[in-house]
Amino acid sequence: MSNLDGRPDLAVLAPGQPCTAVEVLQPRLVPLGGPRAMTVYRTLPQRSRSLVGAWCFLDHYGPDDVSATGGMEVARHPHTGLATVSWLFTGRIDHLDSGGNAAQVRPGELNLMIAGQGITHSEISTTDADTLHGVQLWYALPEATRFGPNHFEHYRPEPVTVPGMTARVFLGDLLGSSSPVRTRTPDLLGAELMLDPGATVTLDVRRDFEHAALAETGAAVVNAADLAHRCLAYVPPGSDTLTLTAGPDGARLILLGGVPLDEQIVMWWNFVGRSHEEIVEFRRRYQAEIGVEPADPADAGKPELFGPFPPDQPPALPAPVLPATRLRPRRQPHATENTPPEGGRP
Repeated sequence: MSNLDGRPDLAVLAPGQPCTAVEVLQPRLVPLGGPRAMTVYRTLPQRSRSLVGAWCFLDHYGPDDVSATGGMEVARHPHTGLATVSWLFTGRIDHLDSGGNAAQVRPGELNLMIAGQGITHSEISTTDADTLHGVQLWYALPEATRFGPNHFEHYRPEPVTVPGMTARVFLGDLLGSSSPVRTRTPDLLGAELMLDPGATVTLDVRRDFEHAALAETGAAVVNAADLAHRCLAYVPPGSDTLTLTAGPDGARLILLGGVPLDEQIVMWWNFVGRSHEEIVEFRRRYQAEIGVEPADPADAGKPELFGPFPPDQPPALPAPVLPATRLRPRRQPHATENTPPEGGRP
């Protein structure tokens, strides 16, 4: 799935003039896992918009009562051509991957996993916290780096305080804070913004970026557009400012940004590729490596695409059945033809 128009027309505004052409995206509920199916709220991808810069996936979950839902229990599953960004507000998640990385996701600390040509991992919330609350993000890797080796990085950004707001910039640059995390994707922004009650803050942003702001804790206003809880505001390129306003209880926003991705991608399940044939091959190799479908004799002698996984773990999640039709890039929002099922974690 993709936005075919990699270079949309840029409507340049006067300096300091905020863009008011804000598109509000509603979340959809998706059961994620656990014995009683923890629910997440997904705002990317959807039929009206697949990408914000290179960002292609946004799940928001919690506050979730782990004792009631079972929390997050996502067994081993694959990724290709993308990076996962895990960011928590409360709770803890154990991360394990086939690149040899075992880490814990903790509040206010970034865990970045670059899948490259292939990786598998599991995400299981711990039992030492009653509440789980956070976001899971993906961004698509560009052609130049998508077949590189997998990589894992951890970073704890220091808070930056300005009048009316405290920010933690986990990727890219904002408010003089620069993340050292290597993304293999140029021109990317990710930050948590905590606005004081009733505060209005105007941010200087890159004119060539498109941005998206998730209303994480409650209602907010983004460039004069009202944003309800869990909704995502999309702001197109063309403005060098972004104005945010919190309600009387304050607001926490997740701000994403980036230059529009100038590449056509196909996204299905946990794979990002460039064609139907690539996705079919990724699925075939994964199914063979976890032993649920026979391997092709031509694979003999090839290194595993997704890598070995530590023993004594829950069984890997098999890939769903491919649709009967060819997977195609997503059309622009005005298109009316049918599109393949949207991607996402199991």
